[in-house]
Amino acid sequence: MTARRDFLRAIGAGAALASPLGSLACRVGAQVGSSSTRASAVGWELVPEILARIVPPKFPGRDFDITRYGATANESFDNTAAIRRAIAACSSAGGGRVVVPAGRFLTGPVHLQSNVNLHVSHGATLAFTRDTKAYLPAVFTRFEGTELMNYSPLIYAFEKENVAVSGEGTLDGQADKTNWWPWKGGAGSPGTSNYNNARQRLLDMAERGVPVAQRVFGEGDFLRPNFIQPYRCRNVLIEDVTIVNSPMWEVHPVLCRNVTVRGVKINSHGPNNDGCDPESCRDVLIERCVFDTGDDCIAIKSGRNADGRRVNVPSENIIVRNCEMRDGHGGVTIGSEISGGCWNVFAYDCKMDSPRLDRALRFKNNAMRGGKIEHVYMKDVTVGQVADSVLSVDFFYEEGDKGPFTPIARDIEMLRVTSNKSPYALYLRGFPTAPIEGVRVIDCKFANVEKGNVMQNAKNVTFDRTTINGKEVDSSNR
Repeated sequence: MTARRDFLRAIGAGAALASPLGSLACRVGAQVGSSSTRASAVGWELVPEILARIVPPKFPGRDFDITRYGATANESFDNTAAIRRAIAACSSAGGGRVVVPAGRFLTGPVHLQSNVNLHVSHGATLAFTRDTKAYLPAVFTRFEGTELMNYSPLIYAFEKENVAVSGEGTLDGQADKTNWWPWKGGAGSPGTSNYNNARQRLLDMAERGVPVAQRVFGEGDFLRPNFIQPYRCRNVLIEDVTIVNSPMWEVHPVLCRNVTVRGVKINSHGPNNDGCDPESCRDVLIERCVFDTGDDCIAIKSGRNADGRRVNVPSENIIVRNCEMRDGHGGVTIGSEISGGCWNVFAYDCKMDSPRLDRALRFKNNAMRGGKIEHVYMKDVTVGQVADSVLSVDFFYEEGDKGPFTPIARDIEMLRVTSNKSPYALYLRGFPTAPIEGVRVIDCKFANVEKGNVMQNAKNVTFDRTTINGKEVDSSNR
């Protein structure tokens, strides 16, 4: 209880949680919410200057092996305290690497400090306990785009600078059909009604403006934690690790600036097992990653409904390159928790291919979310096959038009994208009062398209040197 009181005191007991708090949080919040890109630069011209700002943190050349602090590779031994001691020692010394050596180490949640790199060595596995009570007391976090006090993410950092998770080892959330995943619900699943009730209660609290510190959830509510979540952090690196069996979203930076996710391999097929979800972040690079997931491979977000509008910080300047997408609902997705808006997204030199990958580039929004999505560009992407469409922009996701907030999607470009098999090439569904605007498809080739295109309430959709099933598409007769 003391730790919880100290935490609530530090964040002002939720009285002013409508905006980031603390000196670091204020800097991060201001930087995330503002843009420093040149007004004269447009489209792909922005990429070099965005990349120039994304610089991974560097750490002092000091190693803190967790076994020196009492850790042991024994699946029945809880190494949580030993790892915390190693992190504290590393932080007190001015930073460095907290090293997990070869072996399988059981732990509870890991909370990073500034200037600490959690390094999971080749041959090492950090396995996270199935004891849900270990992830309490609750911490300040987000569940599906809404802020609350809930279970700690498995790896968490709050208002820190220069943090990393690296190494060629494995992070195992130990979720499966008997642990964490059944909390999602479904016919016959334990906790279904609790989960649904808790989720709705959280959304109601957000709509009523209940302070975040009073939105307390935990045991019995069945709201699963995310795996890696740096929250209001600056200079973040997630590199080379393999992530398996996540309770929910896997890599989830929130309100962060200067984030690099590089060389990460994700194989986790549970419900809502998104691969990488930058939310309300600025200047993010995702590169050389492999995604094989139970939901979207990459899903860019910025808060849900009233809570997203309260925080009101977009995701901007996101670069995805040289990644491979296998199973998932979407290769690169924007939404659906996108109420704070999103712009300047660039995806290129990627490969996507699976009969269980639904879409290559996906936008999902509705009139409850609202939010502006614009300046989204994809080029030089090779799609083997997808189960639905190459490009999907759909305003009828979930609540659809049942809400007062107008979704906006405009300035979307696909350049030199090829696909070998899909039911649809483009699937565009806007509102009559809010059409999708400015979609450009240039020098693309879509083969074995079964059903052609769907275009409802879409304006200024142009095709240039683009073929569907070998026939050039005429923009004037689409």
